[in-house]
Amino acid sequence: MAASPIVPTPSTGRRIKEIRINKGLTQKEFADSLGIVQGFLSGIEREKKTPSDTLLIALCNLYEINPSWLASGEGEMYRTPRRAGQPPTPPGSEGIPLLERIGPEFPHRVGEDEIRDRVALPGVAEGCYAIVAYGDFMAPTIRDGDLVIFRPGEEPQNGEVVLVTNRWGEAILRRYRFRNGDIVYSPDNATYSPFTPAPETRIIGTVAEVWRKVKL
Repeated sequence: MAASPIVPTPSTGRRIKEIRINKGLTQKEFADSLGIVQGFLSGIEREKKTPSDTLLIALCNLYEINPSWLASGEGEMYRTPRRAGQPPTPPGSEGIPLLERIGPEFPHRVGEDEIRDRVALPGVAEGCYAIVAYGDFMAPTIRDGDLVIFRPGEEPQNGEVVLVTNRWGEAILRRYRFRNGDIVYSPDNATYSPFTPAPETRIIGTVAEVWRKVKL
């Protein structure tokens, strides 16, 4: 399920500036944390530039901002208001597991050494996992470095992107195709060839969402 977009208003830039000041960050520090250039942030704060909904969602996720407040100014700035002196939530205590690797017993057993971190994303269903995509096999749909959210244990539908094991037991992303009674796993990048499953081929999960860091 895709995250709901945040529609910017003429006063959104003013609230973004308020967040930055509340965090005690310079424009450069704040812009760097969001993956944008300082000049663009300056334009947003002066309400000369319009931030994308992707940028707004990333800002809410990174700084635990209440999306309703960011969009309208109503409610609390933070998702869970903290009392004065109360420490922030420790990193890694919330969100879905970001996997370093996928073991042969996944999802029945997931070792701590297989979890790189935890990521909190709005709208992601419980029971999902995340991996970082590598290579250009699924380009332009999924690019190298994209954050891929997948659901384990679901039967894929024709045309869906799945996480599947190759002949060496590695987890790779391919599109599930059912053609003339046969299953084929195809890359979106036509440079690479599709393959048919071997007896040991295993579908690990079905891709639910893809998150991409975009520099604006």
